Amino acid sequence: MSPLMSGLAMLVALFALLAVGTPIAFALGLVAMGALFAVYGAFFLETVGEQFFGYFASFSLVSVPMFILMGAAVASSPAGRDLYEALDRWLNRVPGGLVLSNLGACSIFAALSGSSPATCAAIGKMGIPEMRKRGYPSEIAAGSIAAGGTLGILIPPSVTMIVYGIATETSIGRLFLAGLLPGLMLTIYFMIWTIIACKRRSLGLSELTERFTMKQRFAALPRVLPFLAIIVGVLYVLYGGVATPSEAAGVGALFCLILVAVVYGIFSKSWKFRQMPVILRDTLKESVMIMLIIGASELFAFALSSLFITQSIAGAIAAMEVNRWVLMGVVNVFLLVAGFFLPPVGVILMTAPILLPIITGAGFDPYWFAVILTINMEIGLITPPVGLNLYVINGIAPDISLGAILRGSLPYVICMVLGIVTLCLFPQIALFLPDLVMGPSL
Repeated sequence: MSPLMSGLAMLVALFALLAVGTPIAFALGLVAMGALFAVYGAFFLETVGEQFFGYFASFSLVSVPMFILMGAAVASSPAGRDLYEALDRWLNRVPGGLVLSNLGACSIFAALSGSSPATCAAIGKMGIPEMRKRGYPSEIAAGSIAAGGTLGILIPPSVTMIVYGIATETSIGRLFLAGLLPGLMLTIYFMIWTIIACKRRSLGLSELTERFTMKQRFAALPRVLPFLAIIVGVLYVLYGGVATPSEAAGVGALFCLILVAVVYGIFSKSWKFRQMPVILRDTLKESVMIMLIIGASELFAFALSSLFITQSIAGAIAAMEVNRWVLMGVVNVFLLVAGFFLPPVGVILMTAPILLPIITGAGFDPYWFAVILTINMEIGLITPPVGLNLYVINGIAPDISLGAILRGSLPYVICMVLGIVTLCLFPQIALFLPDLVMGPSL
């Protein structure tokens, strides 16, 4: 069987296992082991353990559970509520200000937690009922939260970017910087669309009559600013050469735990110390899940390489001799379709090592491509059939149908596509900060 046919057979087997509900880590591992056994027999068993566990020796992987712990600590506290209330007081005079407050809270909480589902749950539990109470249609209330939650995998510190960096052996620091301005750009696009939609439908007019004094606005900030300081601090020690990504993640997680305990446990009494075991349990569960996917994807990549499937795919694409932007269009469609069915971490670990040589060979920057890939994964989070954020929103607001949530999310999908087009026209939006802070990449 030719390498390309072997690759197709592996892909069919993988999707068949995923279709019957097999966890992605086990599906990747089973397909890889089956392919290796079919070609090399029992001999390959000697290398399975080495390939699976050898990848975990990377010190960079320490940053994954640390950033997850940082997000779990923040998610366990009322920080999302405080972000929401603070922004509502500052933006209430803008048409659709309540929706804008939710989007702003989503972008900041997403940066703190690095998790799209956690962001949707934390902000949505407060924001959706409040928006509906003030007359916003259910689809706008739910769709804006579902879309805002996707920003968690782009705005640093992002676990998804860490996984991309590990999978492609690129600088995690540069990836964080590359995602910052595009993340802010998408937030602005979301807000512009929200203002336009609310003006067209005359929504949020009751908010314009509600006034907050400057004293009331500033009174909402003390609980929010310490967490923003942690984000700034983590980025500073990372790019100031003070610490590695793993060390910065560890310090950020420690300070988040301390701040949650002090701000919400001691002063406001809204957080209990008995929640600590739950935080550690959730961190352990999510970290182990990601580590299993990483190990299985490494074994899957080893199988693809051993069977010359990766090399054959790269050669076939290179032989197409098409314009590099046509190639990029094909890659974007492929990533978009993959994101419809698989979680972002799975797509990145499965495709990035294969696509990166093709992309760089066509003259594209690997850090710019990381942002393009991540935005495609964001689209997958709010589009069926998987659309994880859609189900999270439906879980916290079960009286809003999935169809209504999807209708509210679709305009934000268009904003993301516009973001990809903007980055294709102006790649320096993603590359300016990395080049400025860390110098041009080689």
